[in-house]
Amino acid sequence: MENSRVKAYIKSIGAYVPSRKVSNDDLAKLVDTSDEWIYSHTGIHNRHIAADNEAASDLAYNASVSALDAAGMSPKELDLILVATMTPDYFGMPSTAALVQDRLGAINAAAMDILAACTGFIYCLETAKAFMESGSARNALVIGTEVLSRVIDWKDRNTCVLFGDGAGAAVLTDNADSPLSNIRHSILRCEGSGAGHLKLTGSGNRTPVDDAKVDHPYVYMDGQKVYKFAVKALCETVEKLLSDNKEHIDDIAYIVPHQANIRIIKAAAKRMKVPFEKFYTNMHEFANTSAASIPIALNEMNKKQLLKRGDMILTIGFGGGLTYGGNLIHW
Repeated sequence: MENSRVKAYIKSIGAYVPSRKVSNDDLAKLVDTSDEWIYSHTGIHNRHIAADNEAASDLAYNASVSALDAAGMSPKELDLILVATMTPDYFGMPSTAALVQDRLGAINAAAMDILAACTGFIYCLETAKAFMESGSARNALVIGTEVLSRVIDWKDRNTCVLFGDGAGAAVLTDNADSPLSNIRHSILRCEGSGAGHLKLTGSGNRTPVDDAKVDHPYVYMDGQKVYKFAVKALCETVEKLLSDNKEHIDDIAYIVPHQANIRIIKAAAKRMKVPFEKFYTNMHEFANTSAASIPIALNEMNKKQLLKRGDMILTIGFGGGLTYGGNLIHW
């Protein structure tokens, strides 16, 4: 393989969401809320919740099988497996990627998790690309998987309505058979000064469960500060990806943002003077699935035949860390 000629591209995409669907009306039985309030404030109608015996690696495995089948590839052809998740099977070790690697039978693949919250899939795509362009890997599997229902305070109506469970996976390989396609450019950023605005309370050794006076880890979010950060991050990332690559928004087929909240996306579209229709959204059905939201959206778009080889798209993430970033992709 001549490394100078390697260009990584997304050969196939797959996704898996749990069968159990929870509607806004269902949540209204648990907390003081309504379908009208949730949808008007978030754009969410439904979310999918993992079964009691499903963990992040289970969702990731199912999404990976779908992506590998679509690529016509064997797990043994993989050199690298990257998993983006903030809700791993085990905190610390083993990595969720290791569990997926074993279950797939990907005996030739290195495996590791990357923690960048809702920007995780963005970070993983660029990391896999770097491995491939360096010659360290030829075929990579990039996964975003979350079981956020396990880290939600179901008595807090401000957060419990926002999240869902799911996984998406992409197979990356060199574009010798698809020369118009590649992951062309990425931007990865972080504003660690805002880390406290969005965090998993009652986890790790900074605020363990006993000290946090909770019975399990749960998501804490300062909604106003995260909203302002997200709109700013989305706009800055889109504008920089375009300017760095001397492209115009009219040349972009779709912007695929992290599916956090419809208000964030509408505010960013208005600020950039970009038609809202340019943004692909599906949080109405899946809610916020963190690192899984972008690959789930890409899989849905692919099934709807909205993506054509060579189309330029932007994938934009923003979330805990506070991390943000994006990829300019020739599909």
